[in-house]
Amino acid sequence: MTLYEFDAEARKRYPVICGVDEAGRGPLAGDVYAAAVIFDPDTVIDGIDDSKKLSAKRRENLYDIIVSKARAYCVASASVEEIEKLNILGAAMLAMKRAVDGLKVPADAALVDGNRKPELSCEVCTVVKGDGLSQSIAAASILAKVSRDRYMRELDKLYPEYCFSKHNGYPTKLHYELIKKYGISPVHRKSFLKNLDEK
Repeated sequence: MTLYEFDAEARKRYPVICGVDEAGRGPLAGDVYAAAVIFDPDTVIDGIDDSKKLSAKRRENLYDIIVSKARAYCVASASVEEIEKLNILGAAMLAMKRAVDGLKVPADAALVDGNRKPELSCEVCTVVKGDGLSQSIAAASILAKVSRDRYMRELDKLYPEYCFSKHNGYPTKLHYELIKKYGISPVHRKSFLKNLDEK
């Protein structure tokens, strides 16, 4: 079954579906992002796939195509402060809710990547590894990932000493070394760095 066919099956139960995915649960710094995407039933985008399987350049190209062909889309985020207050899962769920709430077209159901259900105003269908199964979820994963990468490049300009554009905030050896050298910045997730001395 193709990614398009997966969504076509879902539309038999729910005429208007939105794909939902997040990006940035694992990094040590920065906001967590989420996106929601609705396509018309006859929209097929060649080459769309799980964002993690695509090159950065390919994701950027697909981002523009998705935005131009989507019936509705929204990208949202939850801040570092919200991550610290709610924990990363709670913040990711909040970002997903904001993305769905921001859609200009109401969805009958949301196909959400993973096995956790955010509290949404529509039906929620979790799809494990959904970004490799559903065109709508894959599109959401690309919008969330590209948006977050762009945001990290902006943080790189504000905090060049941490080289955010190289690792996007993920827990790489370089990132840990720079945190130890320069300390924890305002955009770092302090709860993720409790065991920094052990790294």
